[in-house]
Amino acid sequence: MSAPDPQPVRISSVPVQLQALEPALEKIKAAVGDVPALLAIAGELGQTAPMPGEGSTAKLWELLASVTAVDVAAGRVLEPHLDALAILAQAGSETTTAGAWGVFAAEGPGMKLEAKRTANGSYVLHGSKPWCSLAQQLDGAVITAHLPDDGGRAAFAVNLKDPGVSAETPVWTARGLQEIPSGTVHFANVPATPVGGEGWYFSRPGFAWGGMGVAACWLGGAVTVARDYATALSKASGNGREPDQIALATLGEIDRTISTVTGYLAQTAERIDAGELEDADSEGQSPWSDALRVRGTVAAAVERIQTLVTQNLGPAPLVFDEAYAKRMADLSLYIRQHHAMRDDAQLGALALKGDRSW
Repeated sequence: MSAPDPQPVRISSVPVQLQALEPALEKIKAAVGDVPALLAIAGELGQTAPMPGEGSTAKLWELLASVTAVDVAAGRVLEPHLDALAILAQAGSETTTAGAWGVFAAEGPGMKLEAKRTANGSYVLHGSKPWCSLAQQLDGAVITAHLPDDGGRAAFAVNLKDPGVSAETPVWTARGLQEIPSGTVHFANVPATPVGGEGWYFSRPGFAWGGMGVAACWLGGAVTVARDYATALSKASGNGREPDQIALATLGEIDRTISTVTGYLAQTAERIDAGELEDADSEGQSPWSDALRVRGTVAAAVERIQTLVTQNLGPAPLVFDEAYAKRMADLSLYIRQHHAMRDDAQLGALALKGDRSW
């Protein structure tokens, strides 16, 4: 059922521009399921990938979407690596970024990662951090930690190969993203380089931009699910079974959904590059409210596409088509990074305060 050749996902580029992505996508296709190979490819792509807010944000999102369209787990590897590079660049950090990087900013009950000052004024990290994807295989990470004396949180660059770092092997029972387990990492006086100051990590415009980059990955996975569906209809037609009105209406809804979402992403990328989503404007609209809108809109579109396709294709491909079943499981788990109604509640609170365009 799945498309035989990797196909880029278009957000704003013309088709000839997307051809430049094809060699990388072929590498991704050959490396599916091979995490070390995917990490190496991420390292290569990070050397030339655009950074958000520097004039080519849509092209960055096309790269993320296109890689995820080939394999959702591959997108899950690439996105945090590129995000880490962008964070360090936004902070003006001179940290060496060889190898593969991640971003660990989650918090968990009963766990606390603290940044402690040493006698010479430098920092070390001590404590535990949950939801650290691929920590055992990464070279470095941008990590948030609590400052002394309840000083809030700040970001730090950390060498994950330091002997003070120990990563638990998580019990990963999920069927989705089996190559990308996320477990707890323990830090014992691990040297850490500050990245920005107190509160900078969450208040910078790039925090919102990075959240939208994740949404671009979600879209890429959904585009391939849609392509799976179109391929199934074409195959059935070739075997003499023409699609009925329900099947065609489903494809029509999928088409307009993807067209609407890609147009929204293209427009938002233009606004980022034009400097319109850097700080709250005179009307109180902030980059984070735009991130919530983008993420919520894309998440709803992805879940709708998955529902439509599974309803129409039934159980057979989930049972017998390995690539399709993997994609559905991976995407269903990845999309849960969106907090659904809780994110909408956060957006609603901002809208009630006047952070809206209507």
